[in-house]
Amino acid sequence: MTSEPWVPFQTIISPPKFRKMKNYTFLIIISFCILLGCNKPENISKIEAESTSEVLKIKKQSVVFIAGFDEDEDGNNYYANAKAHFKGGKMRIVEDSFSLEEIMEWLSTNTDQGRYDEIHIVSHSNAWRGMSMQTSREGTRITKKTLSEALEKKTLPTLDNRVTKKTQIIFHSCGLGENKDLLQLLKVAFSSEQMPQIYASPYFNVFGGRYASHYLANPYYVYYPTAHSKGPKALAEEIERSYPTVKMEWLNAIKSSGETKLGTAYSYRFNIPVDWEFTFEKGEVLSELNNRETIMDWIAENEGVSMALYEMGIPIEKFRWTSSSSENILSIKGKTTIICVLQPITNCNDDSEYEIPNINDSQLYTCI
Repeated sequence: MTSEPWVPFQTIISPPKFRKMKNYTFLIIISFCILLGCNKPENISKIEAESTSEVLKIKKQSVVFIAGFDEDEDGNNYYANAKAHFKGGKMRIVEDSFSLEEIMEWLSTNTDQGRYDEIHIVSHSNAWRGMSMQTSREGTRITKKTLSEALEKKTLPTLDNRVTKKTQIIFHSCGLGENKDLLQLLKVAFSSEQMPQIYASPYFNVFGGRYASHYLANPYYVYYPTAHSKGPKALAEEIERSYPTVKMEWLNAIKSSGETKLGTAYSYRFNIPVDWEFTFEKGEVLSELNNRETIMDWIAENEGVSMALYEMGIPIEKFRWTSSSSENILSIKGKTTIICVLQPITNCNDDSEYEIPNINDSQLYTCI
C-alpha cells in the first residue's frame, strides 16, 4: 500500500581516525477525457475518426514506469496497486525498466515521432534511505551523492529532444518532495536542450486504498528497540510529545493497522536492521563490547559511524544492539522498529472525500 522502507543499500564511509582499518563497510538492510466542440458535427464518421486519433494521441503522450516489484513476503502491494490505478487511467504502462538508465533508454527509443507530455515514475522511497530505484542496471540506489557522481561521469543516456519545458515528470515516491536537491539533479538528468518540470510530493503516496485508489497521507513516526516495545499507550504518549501541534487520537491510530473509516489515521510498523562490519589490521586488539551500553559508547566515539547513524535521523537508543568478533573482524548489529502513523489528506472543503493528488497544487506537490 505504501512505500517500502527496507530494500538493501550500501554506503562506504571513511574509517574512524584513531583506528587503523583496511576497509570499513556500513551496510543497512533495510513509492481521461476528450473535450469535444459544442458545434453540431457535419460528418459523424469524420468526427469519430478524429476522436479515435485523439484518444491514441493522448494515450501515447502519457506513460507510467512501474520501477520495481513487490516482495511476496512483506505483504506490501505498492507496485501492483499503482499499476492497477494507472491502468484504470488508460495510460501506457512499462514494467521492465527499473533503473534511471533503463527509463531514459526506453524514452530515447520509444517516443516514435512524438514526445510524452506526462511521464509517471513509481518507485519506493522513504525518509531514511531515499529512493529504491537505482541509477543504472548494476548501479546503486538513487541519492544526491550517487546521482551527482553519475552525472559527473556522464554514465547516463541522453534524451536529445525527447523532452521539452512542457514535459511533466511525476515521481510517485514517498517523501521525495522534501528533497529538493535530489529533485534538481533528477531534472538535470532528464534534460536535453530543454529542461522538463519535475514533480514529487512531500507526503506518502498510498495506492490501493479502501476509499480511493490513490491518495496522499501525512506520516508521523515513533521508534523503539525491536522486541522491547513500551506498549501502545507509552508509544502514543511519546509520539504526541514529538508532534505537539498535531491533534490526533494517537492511541487509536497506533492500534489501527488499516483504514477503518474514511480519513481516519492508521499505522503500520516495520523494522530497520543495521549490520556494520569493521576489519582491523591483524594483531590489533579489538574492543570488548559486551552489552548495549558499551556498544553505544563505541559508536558515539567513532565519528564516521555516529555521523552515519545521525544522518538516518533515528536516535541511537532506539536500536537493539548486539556485537560479535572473530579474528580481526568486529560485527555490530542493531535493529529498530518504526511505527508509521498515516493521516490521509482529505478535501479541505469536504472531509468526506480524499484530496485528489493534483500536481498543480503547491501544497501537495513540489515542482522543480
